[in-house]
Amino acid sequence: MSSKKHFVVLDGLRGVAALAVLIFHFAEIIFPDLADNFIAHGFLAVDFFFCLSGFVIAYAYQNRIANMGIGDFLVGRLIRLHPLVVLGSLLGLFAFLFDPITSYQASYSFGEKFVIFMASILMIPYPVMEERYFNLFSLNAPAWSLFWEYVINIFFVLFLFRLSRYSLMALLLIASGILAYVSYSSGNLLGGWNGETFWHGGARVLYSFTAGMILFRFNWIIQNKLGFIGLSVLLVLAFILPYNEWSWATELLIVLFYFPLLVSLGAGTLISQSLKSICEFSGNISYPLYTTHYCVMWLFGGYYASYAPSGITLIGVVVIGVILLISLAYFAFRFYDLPLRKYLNAKRSV
Repeated sequence: MSSKKHFVVLDGLRGVAALAVLIFHFAEIIFPDLADNFIAHGFLAVDFFFCLSGFVIAYAYQNRIANMGIGDFLVGRLIRLHPLVVLGSLLGLFAFLFDPITSYQASYSFGEKFVIFMASILMIPYPVMEERYFNLFSLNAPAWSLFWEYVINIFFVLFLFRLSRYSLMALLLIASGILAYVSYSSGNLLGGWNGETFWHGGARVLYSFTAGMILFRFNWIIQNKLGFIGLSVLLVLAFILPYNEWSWATELLIVLFYFPLLVSLGAGTLISQSLKSICEFSGNISYPLYTTHYCVMWLFGGYYASYAPSGITLIGVVVIGVILLISLAYFAFRFYDLPLRKYLNAKRSV
């Protein structure tokens, strides 16, 4: 495993996508109409994550599953993913209970709060809070995509890794048809996060994860000199495309073709030593940033609705919020996630 190449630029791009999600979540509170949102397609970062995950998981495990076994694979994924699921749930619970602006938490009994929290910890979709738009995970909204990441990982170890390359291609064609239907019928690919659009998340992960696997299985890696900066610009362009009546089609094309292309380019590009540490930092904070930021979004939403800040005040609040959340993500990685994973992996190998 140690001899395998590490795709540092892909780590960096994952961080760029996580930052886009963070900014999108701030922006969607300020601009409820996507047509007014300057990063209207920031939510597509999730599809990029899924494609990246399919490539990386296949690269790391495709030829090891037979020897390591199903249980060992699943334990490894649990150790990688779940510590930050727990932290995100705890931060979400704390923000919910001690929100200084909103008061609807008082309408939930201790038992109801306990069940909501346990559902979040155990990754059981539980869309019951109307005040939070029936998110699948009321305490940590982005966990909906982690639920589907768990599901596709289980499918990978039980089924997907066994498929031939051409069987995977057939599955990809089926998944693309399902995704096209979801996009056209809904008008966008924003769904998956609440009870009403639950199955949209399955359509999104099935296509993008399979596409990532295919990139590895066919070795579709494009050698290039675009580097981290060039590919970051190309990735951000997908997020800042204007939202309009044809967005269902542009979003579909981005997910079907553009994101797999970027993953292929990211796996084949060069990285300068001067940017390597930036990519490593970006990759390290990407997952903790994604899993820990939304507790602040609920607080910001209440603040914005109550005080309607504008101008330099609003910009200052958002900029400070972004900096603080990046700092929180770094500390979560450095002092919680990394040491806990090292401990759990050491116990596992005993």
